[in-house]
Amino acid sequence: IPRVGNLILASADQVAIDAIAAQIMGFDPLAIPYLKMCHERGLGVADPREIEIVGDPDAARVRMGFSTRRSLGDQLIRKGPLRPLKRLLLHSPLVVWAPFASNVYHDLLWYPTVGRARIRAFATTPWGRLFEQY
Repeated sequence: IPRVGNLILASADQVAIDAIAAQIMGFDPLAIPYLKMCHERGLGVADPREIEIVGDPDAARVRMGFSTRRSLGDQLIRKGPLRPLKRLLLHSPLVVWAPFASNVYHDLLWYPTVGRARIRAFATTPWGRLFEQY
């Protein structure tokens, strides 16, 4: 769900910017597997204690309280009744069904019932109006 934080982030280190964005969203950056892996392999800095913040130092203390949830379809395949088909559905040429199913779900179900209202609400914010100008 979009939130207005009135923050602009910039960095030459894409791992660091993702880590700070994750922290602002309310997540532990080092608990996010790809950020931890990038940090361990020296591809960038994901530990917020090692990232220098310039500009508004209070910005890194903002916590916006985002949350995540697991995809129902993903859980049905990975842990549910479709688990016996996991190899076939996710590790074979049949994996092409996943983007198709995602498009059908998001375009035909989620956007008309949930997404459109969220986008309309965001469009009324100052950032939404700025975005509309582009």
